[in-house]
Amino acid sequence: MLDNYHLNQLAEPLLVWFLDHARVLPWRERPEPYRVWVSEIMLQQTRVEAVKPYYERFLKALPDVAALAACPEDQLMKLWEGLGYYSRARNLQKAAGLVAERGSFPDTYAELLSLPGVGDYTASAIASAAFGQREAAVDGNVLRVVMRLT
Repeated sequence: MLDNYHLNQLAEPLLVWFLDHARVLPWRERPEPYRVWVSEIMLQQTRVEAVKPYYERFLKALPDVAALAACPEDQLMKLWEGLGYYSRARNLQKAAGLVAERGSFPDTYAELLSLPGVGDYTASAIASAAFGQREAAVDGNVLRVVMRLT
């Protein structure tokens, strides 16, 4: 396994590669908590290219947490149709209700974990992308890179 010294040596070349090769994605252009959260839930078990049109349509219809929390279930299911795993949409709406009640989006890894449908990876990804926190979002892609390097 890599020690801290070698991990630190990887950061710069990986960041340089990312800056040169990163895809333009709508949730990266405006990494607001709601937008990042919706994208992360949609991206669970779904390819990025498949998510993009659903994401745009979803945000057009439900631009914020309050709109999602108040959305009738049949409309939500219609917006989600084609993405599969409908429990993701139901959990997204349950969580939107909690966020709306709270009056603000949770902004720490621990608080994000309390939302229905948010696990370790998703909480880390939201904390990192939307709030600039140093949280490691480790998924299969990260593990593949680490395995190749070690």
